[in-house]
Amino acid sequence: MKHDKLKNMAPLSMLVPRLVLGGLFVYASIHKIAYPGEFVDILRGYNLFPAATLHPIAVFVPWLELVCGAALVFGIFPRGAAAMINLMLLVFITAISINLLRGHEFDCGCFSFSHNPTTSVVHLLIRDIISLAMGLYLLFFIGSGSRMSKNMEQ
Repeated sequence: MKHDKLKNMAPLSMLVPRLVLGGLFVYASIHKIAYPGEFVDILRGYNLFPAATLHPIAVFVPWLELVCGAALVFGIFPRGAAAMINLMLLVFITAISINLLRGHEFDCGCFSFSHNPTTSVVHLLIRDIISLAMGLYLLFFIGSGSRMSKNMEQ
């Protein structure tokens, strides 16, 4: 009987992190998709990217965030979505860390564009590391995939 309770809790232990992390990425993408020009300005503030790459990054990354976040929320290829989100988080953590080492305060452009950083760089780094831990949990413990991918295997 205890085994059945644990078995029933397993999907919930995957659902909550999927909804939180996927929802976070969907939410983060909306403002960037709506205002790509402002996102270019934010990217420029990182002082990491060649000028020729700013516009393509500003268009591509938010859509990748949206697609991967939605895939995670809806359980469509959740391991692939978690892997891509983890890759993005590693890039974000690296960019934030470089600017932290430089002593550079900046607007990360994560959820809106204030051009006036209200969150410390250390706080951003901690938030992304916690998100990465959640993403790694999903990647390594999510099982063989979603209902959709199981149906496709049959």
